Amino acid sequence: MTTFPLLLAGVLGLGGPEVILVFAVLLLLFGGSKLPELARGLGKSIKEFKHASREDSEPERSESAQPPTAGPKP
Repeated sequence: MTTFPLLLAGVLGLGGPEVILVFAVLLLLFGGSKLPELARGLGKSIKEFKHASREDSEPERSESAQPPTAGPKP
């Protein structure tokens, strides 16, 4: 099972030492107590974004699934 940081590291072309260095710098910048709060906020943001994108795409699917209506009959 791959986790998000490892997947992101693979996409960006980062290896193990680079990922560890990035986490160490983040730990130095924000401190150990602030990192869980930042991760929680990031997770909530991603969840809200996914939820909003699903809501936006649902009306398009339902509209496209309906057959076109015929114009007024004479």
